[in-house]
Amino acid sequence: MLWWDARVTTLFKRNLQPTLTYWSVFFSFGLCIAFLGPTLLDLRCQTQSSLSQITWVFFSQQFCLLLGSCLGGIFKRTLAQSLCALFVSSLAISVVFAIIPVCHNVVVLAVVMAVAGLAMGCIDTLSNMQLVKIYQKDSAVFLQALHFFVGFGALLSPLIADPFLSDTNCILTNSTATGSSNLPHIRKSLVPHHLGNLSHYDLPTKGLVVTRVSYAFWIMALINLPVPFAVFLLLYKERLVPWCQSGSPPLLPADELALETRIADRDDSSTSSPRTQPEIGHEDLFGCCQSKNFIGAPCSYFAVHVMGALLLFMTDGILGEYSGFVYSYAVEEPLSVGHKVAGYLPSLFWGFITLGRLISIPVSYRMKPATMVFINVLGVLVTFFLLLIFSSSVVFLFVGTASLGLFLSSTFPSVLAYTEDILQYKGCATTVLVTGAGVGEMVLQLLVGSIFHDQGSYSFLVCGTIFGAFAFIFYIFLLFSHRMHPQPQSDMDLSPDKPPPSMEEPRLYQS
Repeated sequence: MLWWDARVTTLFKRNLQPTLTYWSVFFSFGLCIAFLGPTLLDLRCQTQSSLSQITWVFFSQQFCLLLGSCLGGIFKRTLAQSLCALFVSSLAISVVFAIIPVCHNVVVLAVVMAVAGLAMGCIDTLSNMQLVKIYQKDSAVFLQALHFFVGFGALLSPLIADPFLSDTNCILTNSTATGSSNLPHIRKSLVPHHLGNLSHYDLPTKGLVVTRVSYAFWIMALINLPVPFAVFLLLYKERLVPWCQSGSPPLLPADELALETRIADRDDSSTSSPRTQPEIGHEDLFGCCQSKNFIGAPCSYFAVHVMGALLLFMTDGILGEYSGFVYSYAVEEPLSVGHKVAGYLPSLFWGFITLGRLISIPVSYRMKPATMVFINVLGVLVTFFLLLIFSSSVVFLFVGTASLGLFLSSTFPSVLAYTEDILQYKGCATTVLVTGAGVGEMVLQLLVGSIFHDQGSYSFLVCGTIFGAFAFIFYIFLLFSHRMHPQPQSDMDLSPDKPPPSMEEPRLYQS
């Protein structure tokens, strides 16, 4: 942390426990979001369902994740509500992992995954929202770290599952299953939101079930169990547990007490303290749409929300459709990459996303979020152009996949930090952006899946280039909306020795 200044270091120390807690909760999110793809064939055997039936489990999870993201803002009204919702959500993920092995009906499994999706949606919205509330103008670096943990979880869960996956068809019949020899190819071809791409595979649904995938889910349940415990400890520390609310607040260290004193002195000299004003913004999606939030708001207020959501609609949609279809693109003509080699592409993509998020943690402290977003969207667009030009090169496909992972890695936290900064943390940016990103990931995968099936493999790169161009256009419009958005008078009159708004927020965790 040598690249942080003393002020940010003090803020981080003041909020160490809540920050680490939100990071760990996002690890749960990543652990839960990535396990379903590689384990789906074994879950098909466990539920004795067809491929087309089991892939609806993807839809139940993703749809409820989107619903949970929309509704997550409901629990932000108090710190107690937010932490209780995060505790229940993270505990629900461990429970889901534990009971998946006993779900022998595909409908029951879909319901269980829907519960997991709701929990993941709440985690997505609340963790981003709470970190922004704590650090405000200094939130960019902490949001980058937050999204590194979701990438780390998404990398870890397939690695845990891999030793327990079936190498051959896990439903044994008297005759050899016609699809058994293609099992590795089918596993790599599973795309979450495109249900028609598996219809030509015929695998048995009746017979002796032989699968060890249950052990993977029980291991993940145990790995995730410390996360709800960490949230409970934070609830206990803040004296928000009903039977533990007595006692005096903990004493502050000397440097933090000095920080509090300086802030209090400035507040006493001000005739209108921002903390005396009612908190606005950061509602759930439906609360954001209430007309009372629009009274007196300039057009740029709406434009910032819409452009930010559309930008993430495209970039998160690209992330989803590329990770879902790059394998299918590689094994089709003209590249015709071998199934085993092509299977490394999604892992390479997610690996460089995680690496990029790790690199972005120190970079985001030195670079403005708007600059990082510009580099990201321009890099995505240029990479797709080069992939189109060198579409016959297998080597460049691997290079381009790694490049896309790096450029897409820090887009969401950078856009979130930028838009919240524009709106002075009083809009509905977190809820709207999380929702826009979730919708984009679902819609663009459906769209690309249909086009890929009808028009052939080359359309995969064409769609990516078009989406990248739209992302860049929406970024330009977001910049224009920023220029048009009026700057609050209180910020225009800031003196050099007056602390930024983020200096006040550490009091959020002093009970």
